[in-house]
Amino acid sequence: MSRGAGSDDRTPILVGAGQLTQREVPPAEALEPLAMMEEVARRAADDARAGAALLARIDSLAVVNVFCWPYASPPRLLAERLGIHPAEELYTTVGGSTPQWLVNETAARIASGRVGLALLAGAEAVRTVMRARKARVRLRWSSGGQGPPSIVGDARDGTSEHEVEHGFMLPTQIYPLFENALRARAGRGLDDHAAMLGALCSRLSAVAANNPYAWFRDARSADEIATIASANRMIGFPYPKMMNAIIEVDQAAAVLMTSVAEARALGIPQDRWVYLWGTGQAHDRWFVSERVDYTSSPAIREAGRQALDAAGIAVDRVDHLDLYSCFPAAVQIGRDMLGIAADDPRPLTVTGGLPYFGGPGNNYSMHAIAETMDRVRARPGSIGLVTALGWYLTKHAVGIYCAAPKDGPFVREDPAPRQALLDAAPAPPLEREPAGPARIETFTVLHDREGAPMRGLVVGRLDEGRRFLAATPDDPDVLAGLEAREAIGLRGRVETHDGTGCFDPR
Repeated sequence: MSRGAGSDDRTPILVGAGQLTQREVPPAEALEPLAMMEEVARRAADDARAGAALLARIDSLAVVNVFCWPYASPPRLLAERLGIHPAEELYTTVGGSTPQWLVNETAARIASGRVGLALLAGAEAVRTVMRARKARVRLRWSSGGQGPPSIVGDARDGTSEHEVEHGFMLPTQIYPLFENALRARAGRGLDDHAAMLGALCSRLSAVAANNPYAWFRDARSADEIATIASANRMIGFPYPKMMNAIIEVDQAAAVLMTSVAEARALGIPQDRWVYLWGTGQAHDRWFVSERVDYTSSPAIREAGRQALDAAGIAVDRVDHLDLYSCFPAAVQIGRDMLGIAADDPRPLTVTGGLPYFGGPGNNYSMHAIAETMDRVRARPGSIGLVTALGWYLTKHAVGIYCAAPKDGPFVREDPAPRQALLDAAPAPPLEREPAGPARIETFTVLHDREGAPMRGLVVGRLDEGRRFLAATPDDPDVLAGLEAREAIGLRGRVETHDGTGCFDPR
């Protein structure tokens, strides 16, 4: 393979990675997220074979948004714990896309000479926080941090006021909408689709079983994942618990980035270098109610195209894949938009995925990047691809990694012109006060903590084509009927009461 990019002193590379999973430590003894980030930062420096001296050279420190603890300025507190004085301290907005987005942005700034050595880190300790609340243990963790950090990323809320008014608020309520649409498009029966989902998730689980950092180390069978049981209750139809991302984890990850010239000056061995061959980012029409449809993501397709074009490869050339996997619909749509066949034998995750490896808030993809670094180092010349997404298949970032330089320099396409085209793509107009005959475009049925159906959510179409949001009557027969047969396309009538739509299929 050519040394093309390796001869460019400003070529951005990743040189170190660290991960940590904290398991069932008594809350009073558990590391807080800040301490976890300190630990993975030190592990990343050790992984670069440079140790603590490397950390002192950091001029850019970025922390992925932490939501389990109200730190005032996590980057400032982390810098203090590490004893460093970076020129900039960045803190991201909310979104699972942010780790890969940070890598993309940092790579561009390294290539332009604006950053010399960067630390990107994130951590969550939701498991410890939840256990402490249950045990009524007061956690004496840090707060403060003098001076506000520089906030980076898109700060828009993931849901519109209209969506919230209709109960479309949480991932467990929204991702099933995509899944039911995918099943209807495929023409697959309910039982066959559940079996397919079980098989898809079982493949992810098998990877987690062999990952020492995974939260769940059990390789679960397709039947176990797809079968409704007391330990696997239905959450939002058609997803039982084992198909949902697990956020109640304590996990942290960090990576170090620099340039080829700086890595040489710092004495970092070349066998630690991982090149970023290509990057891409885009977002779909922002709100779920405004999407072009519920079976595709033009933005994933676009972000993948940018990254693959920059790398100069086709997706078939990729050896290691990590497709964001908060819910099975995200995996399927990501796979389809990248042009990966449903029967492709390559594993679709390097970690085990968010339902099995763990979903530490916004920072999951930092783990995927760290694991991909290990994979490409272990097989020189092999290529890894990571996708990351935020909100509800909304904002996307893609990175392509290799331990060898690619032919030609690092290039990054300006995403703005193509983003303008995505923003302008036509979508069904939204009717806020629907009334009259209508049909279901997609839907879900939400279940309570005992697994009983409690509410239906519908994205529907009026006969003239306008889209609307609605709930269904809470009638048990209505809810059971939606889960007993293919309900997409089912006709009924919608009415609006006090600004809220109600769709009745009876």
